[in-house]
Amino acid sequence: MSGMRPTGRLHLGHYFGTLLNWVAFQSEHECFYSIVDWHALTTQYTNTKEIKQHVFEIALDWLCVGIDPDQSTIYVQSAIPEIAELHLLLSMFAPHNWVERDPTLKDLVKVLAANEEEAWEKVSYGLLGYPVLQTADILSMKGELVPVGKDQEAHLEFARDLARRFNHLTGVDFFPEPKPEFTATPSLKGVDGLKMSKSYNNDIKIADTDADTIKRVKQMVTDRTRIAKADPGHTDLCEVPWPWYQIFSKDLTKQVKEECESAAIGCVDCKTRLATYINDYFAPYRAKRMELAKNPERVLQIIEHGNVKARRVAKQTISEMYDILGLFNWSDKQ
Repeated sequence: MSGMRPTGRLHLGHYFGTLLNWVAFQSEHECFYSIVDWHALTTQYTNTKEIKQHVFEIALDWLCVGIDPDQSTIYVQSAIPEIAELHLLLSMFAPHNWVERDPTLKDLVKVLAANEEEAWEKVSYGLLGYPVLQTADILSMKGELVPVGKDQEAHLEFARDLARRFNHLTGVDFFPEPKPEFTATPSLKGVDGLKMSKSYNNDIKIADTDADTIKRVKQMVTDRTRIAKADPGHTDLCEVPWPWYQIFSKDLTKQVKEECESAAIGCVDCKTRLATYINDYFAPYRAKRMELAKNPERVLQIIEHGNVKARRVAKQTISEMYDILGLFNWSDKQ
């Protein structure tokens, strides 16, 4: 089980850091992939009008790169009220200090404001409970493997600890302890050399046009010690294009290294060539995405079908949990 917040179109970091695993897992496991719109509210509660459109955009991105609705269950978090119910129940077992020391939560806080004290004033109760809600997302489907980006590793540790704590306190081996699965490229640098993120505005989108991609690649930070085109470059000091060549054209790296370090090619020409490889790689995905966007009803049908299946699984999880806790499950009697 895994999910993504609908905060806009996905970028190449999402693709290489997470989606490649999602596609590969489809033929090996029963997969549940959730568009977690409640999570989007934790930081976007003052601006919610675009969330619905972003749900659609993420579904397009997933489908175009190869998430197959015949193999995987694609659903929206808010369509499964049992996840909120499980979040409430798990919150009773989650120690307060566990939540506050979650490093990913601290990273989210930093996005809210430049001043840390001011940022914490903007933290809602919902954002504070982010790790517990994410645990509920995973455990509602009894997720055992969670293919995520490297930045989510701390959340997975929290989910494992909470699952283990619930099992221990209730004396029942009920929840699996979810384990992370990373791709070969768990983290991708943005054009400025920092981790690729929409928040940093340093990303390249899966759905970008060829022209947009070329423009962004030309902004990539290269070897800061190379002043003029005639100066020999240093691939080990090239911050972004060189690592990206390892991904998009490994067979060309020897040539790129020789050309760079002998000053046979300048950084601008080198980046233009890289942009061509990126555009060629994503061309079929972008074409498929454009076709899918022309049939929004089909996309919504896929989501609705997934919602039904995911809710059935979540209901079973909740029913079993109520039995473990010795509570009446009134929904079973209605």
